[in-house]
Amino acid sequence: MTIRSLAAACGAALLVQFSIAPAVFAADAPAHWVAAWATALQPIPQRSDLPPLYRAPEVAGRTVRQIVYPTLSGKSVRVHLSNEYGKMPLVIEDLRIARSTGGAAAAGDGAARVTFGGKSAVSIPAGAELDSDPVAMDVAEGAPYAISAFMGPEQRIAAWHRVSNQVNYVSTPGNHAADASAQAFRGRFTQYVWVTGLSVEAASSTAAVAAIGDSITDGMRSSLNQNRRWPDALARRLAGAGDRSTAIVNLGISGNRLLSDSPCYGDALASRFDRDVLRRPGVKTAILLIGINDINFAAMPAHSGLDCDFPHTSITAADLIAGYQRVIAAARHAGVKVFVATLTPASLPPERESIRLVVNQWIRTSHAFDGVVDFDAALRDRTQPDRLQRAFDSGDHIHPSDAGYAAMAAAVPVDAVVNSTRK
Repeated sequence: MTIRSLAAACGAALLVQFSIAPAVFAADAPAHWVAAWATALQPIPQRSDLPPLYRAPEVAGRTVRQIVYPTLSGKSVRVHLSNEYGKMPLVIEDLRIARSTGGAAAAGDGAARVTFGGKSAVSIPAGAELDSDPVAMDVAEGAPYAISAFMGPEQRIAAWHRVSNQVNYVSTPGNHAADASAQAFRGRFTQYVWVTGLSVEAASSTAAVAAIGDSITDGMRSSLNQNRRWPDALARRLAGAGDRSTAIVNLGISGNRLLSDSPCYGDALASRFDRDVLRRPGVKTAILLIGINDINFAAMPAHSGLDCDFPHTSITAADLIAGYQRVIAAARHAGVKVFVATLTPASLPPERESIRLVVNQWIRTSHAFDGVVDFDAALRDRTQPDRLQRAFDSGDHIHPSDAGYAAMAAAVPVDAVVNSTRK
């Protein structure tokens, strides 16, 4: 037997042992499940000389507590786990979900055990994903929930969502999944790991909108622990208008590109769109904002050692447009509507700015998709349109401030987006 066939046989045995399919989402269940919170994973570069920003915390035999904010209410919830990019089984010996009461503390009287096929422990093969059994508990949109996982004794982190803008926690050794107190959770990190979705059982008229893109959707440089990314502000806008049937989930990855994979910034959006958007339960519409990194990375200097900007691919406006068209075609094949957003000002030099302007003109005039979100118009300086307005600039001239992200949410044509999820 070859090494490859032996590995396949071992993987198959694990699948049988734990009754896991390689990619299981709740969308096929008789109940109507809708993604209420989500994040997208990216592999951690596998090198011995990683800089501190890319070193994952030690989690073996410890409890990882992550804080998430669902954007849809429900009385039954499922936790989605992913071992995408893993090189070994993901072993969780105890998983709990409870209302967060601030920091690493959780409501002790409301903690619920999460099971998989009726069992509290689970081993997910490398590359596989899994939904939990339904958990009966009241989930309130906009409220924080603590998801606590007691990890296996050999567990390592091979993938994460690197820019969470949320402080999460690692305990001292031992099972602290049911702890209400924050005392054992002395380690902190600002990534999401393994938990990539939270879905709720909802009415058939309920749907999710997936915001997907790069760091500007990810909320880079927004306030830590404050949920000031533009998709957060959009969710609050819907809630303020009385909409309780539309979830907003954020699938941005900082550094991500439309056309090129990266050692640090994840698979190209054109490649990950199926996994991260189309397979999410209840997603009916996507808002796509991507392209600035494709334009910029060709000009980034190559680095010895870890070069996160590799490959330094030169692209044209036509290349980006062709990439958008592939994503749009995939979405339409799956019955998902797409709104494409104009690329925001980034103080680019003239040759790169010309690409951005051509792409934005195509977005505004091509009618190749279901709608336009004009983030460029919302953020640009009226006297210097290649730049962000000062009040909307976080300081690096690329990423918006909290006020800029709020202006982006205000620019979304809410009626058109919500109506697109109902058709």
